[in-house]
Amino acid sequence: MLHITSAQVTSDHSLFLQFNDGTHGEVNLAAELTGPMFEPLRDPEQFKQAFLDPELRTVCWPNGADFAPEFLKSLVLAKQLD
Repeated sequence: MLHITSAQVTSDHSLFLQFNDGTHGEVNLAAELTGPMFEPLRDPEQFKQAFLDPELRTVCWPNGADFAPEFLKSLVLAKQLD
């Protein structure tokens, strides 16, 4: 099962992620921050509160927002193709 082993905020809406399958890279989530759970994360101070949840094994925020590791990996891989 895919999970994130490390997550670091690198800028206002970007994260550097490492996955348990060896994939790693930076992803900008600005375009993904829509809807009631994610819009508060448009505030850089809210976004910076990202943490790695040990149970879900993905990046989460105190307001309950999270992204599936598979979705985040797809964004990392798409950026690497650019």
